Amino acid sequence: MSPKPRANDVKERLVEAAIRLLDEGGAEALQARKLAAEVGVSTMAVYTHFGGMAALVDEVARTGFLRLSAWLAEVGETDDPVADIFGLARTYRQAVAEQPQLFAVTFGQTALGGKRATLSDLTTEEGREAAQEGLEAFGHIVRATERAIEAGRFRAADKYQAAAQLWSALHGFVTLEASGHFGAGEQGIDHILIPLGITMAVGLGDTVERAEHSTEAAKAAWRARTGNAGQGGND
Repeated sequence: MSPKPRANDVKERLVEAAIRLLDEGGAEALQARKLAAEVGVSTMAVYTHFGGMAALVDEVARTGFLRLSAWLAEVGETDDPVADIFGLARTYRQAVAEQPQLFAVTFGQTALGGKRATLSDLTTEEGREAAQEGLEAFGHIVRATERAIEAGRFRAADKYQAAAQLWSALHGFVTLEASGHFGAGEQGIDHILIPLGITMAVGLGDTVERAEHSTEAAKAAWRARTGNAGQGGND
């Protein structure tokens, strides 16, 4: 007889199966019966390990934030914090584009079985204490924003609030692009995302010239990291 799976193993398999079902069929594909069949356990396992769909949705969202944070960590830091912000933006957009269903759940845009992920206000101390995974992902933007303030590229401001402004603009672009409003492919990057980033940077205190220089540095870094020698938004 094969050994009985450990509780943590079953729980992790349920979460991974939930994400696969989301990727393949969207929110409507994620049902307790289908999820149990995917893992090879009884439907009761969902309730045994999570107590219900609400906790499962929260765990899927937590996993989404962890994956997003891992993506953003790959950007690294250079001596140009504004270029790093553009790099984070491009990476964030790529992560969401590759798993749109997962991140729709992660950010509470999609309800699974009538349940939405429990989100916290990451701009407040109380909210940050209650949302470690979300804070870790958001923290990459916060750190780059703080460095831009310290370098004199952005005016003195609350780093969390300034980062939240950047995040709001970025996520708005990503959400609209995912809905098809900026056409197919990556044409929205050159025509919308990069000009939007320059506008945001200037609004936070940068100059147009320095912001434009940073976008070019970010493009070069993206090409080096992805091994793509393309130009413009199709990098």
